[in-house]
Amino acid sequence: MNQAAPNSAAADISAGAAPLRISDALHSALQHHQAGRLEDAARLYGQILRVEPDHADALHLSGVAAYQGGQYALAVSLLTRAIAADPARAEYRLNLGNALQAQGESALAISHYRDALALAPGLYAAHFNLGNALLAERSFAAAIGSYRQAELIRGDLPELYNNLGNAYLGQHQLDAAIESFNQALVRRPDYAQAHNNLGNALKEQGDLPAAAERFRHAIGLQAEYAEAYYNLANTLEALGQAEAAVAAYRQAVAIRPSYAEAHYNLGIVLQAFAAYEEAVQCYRLAIELRPQWAEPYNNLGDALANQGQLAAALESFEHAVRLKPEFDVARSNTLFHMNYAAGVTPQQYLRTASDFGTRVAARAAPYTHADTSQPLARLRIGFISGDLRTHPVGFFLESVVAHLDRQRFELVAYVTKPGEDAVTARIKQHFSEWHSLLGLSDAAAASKIHDDGIQILIDLAGHTADNRLPVMARKPAPVQVAWLGYFASTGVAAIDYILADDQVLPVGEESHFVETPWRLPDCYLCFTAPRDPIAVNRLPLVSNGYVTFGCFNKLNKMNDAVVALWARVLHAVPGSRLVLKAKELTDVSARDLTQARFAAWGIAPQRIVMEGFSVRASYLENYHRVDIALDPFPYPGGTTTVEALWMGVPVLSRRGSRFLSHAGESLLKTAGLPEWIAADDEDYVRRAQAYAADVTSLAELRAGLRDQLLASPLCDAPRFAANLGQALNGMWQRYVDSAAAPAVESSHE
Repeated sequence: MNQAAPNSAAADISAGAAPLRISDALHSALQHHQAGRLEDAARLYGQILRVEPDHADALHLSGVAAYQGGQYALAVSLLTRAIAADPARAEYRLNLGNALQAQGESALAISHYRDALALAPGLYAAHFNLGNALLAERSFAAAIGSYRQAELIRGDLPELYNNLGNAYLGQHQLDAAIESFNQALVRRPDYAQAHNNLGNALKEQGDLPAAAERFRHAIGLQAEYAEAYYNLANTLEALGQAEAAVAAYRQAVAIRPSYAEAHYNLGIVLQAFAAYEEAVQCYRLAIELRPQWAEPYNNLGDALANQGQLAAALESFEHAVRLKPEFDVARSNTLFHMNYAAGVTPQQYLRTASDFGTRVAARAAPYTHADTSQPLARLRIGFISGDLRTHPVGFFLESVVAHLDRQRFELVAYVTKPGEDAVTARIKQHFSEWHSLLGLSDAAAASKIHDDGIQILIDLAGHTADNRLPVMARKPAPVQVAWLGYFASTGVAAIDYILADDQVLPVGEESHFVETPWRLPDCYLCFTAPRDPIAVNRLPLVSNGYVTFGCFNKLNKMNDAVVALWARVLHAVPGSRLVLKAKELTDVSARDLTQARFAAWGIAPQRIVMEGFSVRASYLENYHRVDIALDPFPYPGGTTTVEALWMGVPVLSRRGSRFLSHAGESLLKTAGLPEWIAADDEDYVRRAQAYAADVTSLAELRAGLRDQLLASPLCDAPRFAANLGQALNGMWQRYVDSAAAPAVESSHE
């Protein structure tokens, strides 16, 4: 802070036994002040003010001392009085601005900096600090102007160019930001903060290796630089170096245990490694440090769900929404995980989904579409998804798009997640256009789709990860459809149809959806058989002498009711084992919890075999150990069910009461296995016991099941593509007919 020279004064003050002149007292106070003895200085300033309450310099310097001692409210009060006593002193207004800025009152600080500059246009500190306050307010263009004015007065200070670089970075003027940071480093090569900020600019520019090098350079100059470790960790994560990112995040929180963002991001990386218990602890630490931050609650819910703690997960998602009502991701997570809960009725789910739909629809008016009564040579069909890759969506889509009639349909992809693989490459060749929506706002994404002239837009995500349902709510295409990636209503009224079949959405359950059902013949799914050359093996029961049940679904599908029923099955089939394979079981804590859940029903630990993640070929080979697969409920398997059948393993499913829980029924009936659908819990146990006892029939079924599956409509891609094409034409014709229909006029009497 600037300090003013003392005024002369003739008055005396008492200092012990002898009187002391104010000028001498002020001089003595300044000596204490400049030596850092703030309490002694403040005491003398106070003595002066008791004699002369409006002494401008004493008020000003006392305010400066209060600021330097962290007493910002007192500093503001004293400096305000100093200005009242002498309004013409620019440095008083400058220092009042500094005190206000320290309190986080940037808008008020800006006003006082500007007042200071009106009195002293050449005051460097006022230009520089005004730039800082404008930067804090995210007024980047104005901040750049202030820094440039400061540069005209004094252009040799590295701090000026560092902060100027941050202002350019805020405007995403990356070249100018990089130049500014380099200017700071020319003036001070060991300026760790400028190296760190240059790393941020390089990262934004996409030069991640160079960014990582800058962060490492900053750390080399300043070993305890928590922000640089945090930024390095972010960059390493983006480079796919997850283990190195974990180490860097750990360094950041070791240096600064109160670094909430670092705890949170560490949790994200650990969760990707399936280290759920440690991820949970990271999120809880972030919440403890920043209780009003919604994002850690959302991620905490996801980690808890992966541990099988569904009730706690739902509470965490709901807490995130309470903190941030427009948090679409948390609302989607709530809806997604409601499907795992046995006690949630379709009506309860639909109310929550409809609330989501109403909220996203309220943010923007839907597009209106031009008259389309003229026949079209080809319909432009858009698919919006983050899962056009090695993922269930990719597995069920690949063979379908390969057989859609290119004379009638032109396919356009809108991807919502980075990353491609071999499945992506195979799918991609069937699309005429492939666009990324990453980084686009909902409005910009909807505008892109609308401008591309998409006639029918198909959502393949629903409330799963990386969905863009708020884009769908803007109605960028005249006809919109939900299919494949989800299994319940999206709640978004702008989505016209839900693709289904008679089994998965029987007549009478239409009220579970805001979308209108469009039922396909056979099944609403078509499976692309694995390319892996893995043979079906001999029934393991024959050589083992005991039955091995199995489930390779996600762990959070195994709710308490499922555990209780499967424990009954194990008790009913003496000596039997249960193999559970899921990514979540990579985590030791998840395995311990799962074992304890079965132990509560009297199942010995050796009867439960648990395994974590493996690549797909190895994953499929694990079915060689399984005699009968057990389907969970109310969220049964989809991909896992068909993969089990392809490996010769029949799946025992349970009849449901809604689209999601009917999925197992639809798959098994289409594959020709309706007898493997149990009516209720008692029937489930009875059928498991009966099938396990009939070794001959089970062995015969295993030997022929793959051929039976491949011959069924479930794997007949040409047949399915023809059915889907007919549905798409029908939807479009219905839209054209409704657009051409005359409006019905109401009469007013």
